Amino acid sequence: MAAPAARREDPPARALGLAAATFALLSSPMRLHIVWALAQQENDVSQLARRVGGTPQAVSQHLAKLKLAGVVQVRRQGRHSVYRAVDPHLVTAATLMVERLTQDAAPVTLGA
Repeated sequence: MAAPAARREDPPARALGLAAATFALLSSPMRLHIVWALAQQENDVSQLARRVGGTPQAVSQHLAKLKLAGVVQVRRQGRHSVYRAVDPHLVTAATLMVERLTQDAAPVTLGA
């Protein structure tokens, strides 16, 4: 039998608030898909729209929120704006959750 884990201090309220806000940011399936796609490779808005199944306008609005939150960065490449994911911790969290739910045949029941 494994030894119980050492009890850790509770995180500060500010950290909990920021974490909750980050989860809220990723609560949109399209934003989550955008982060997932940008974790794999840089894309412009048109490529992302095709990949995530949204209009370029909708994807641009989601990218603006992600950029404001510091999740993605943009750079100019000719006439295009190319986006990339820049927060490795958030990308890891999003990727782990999507992979876990993709591989798991049984749905996750919250609150059970």
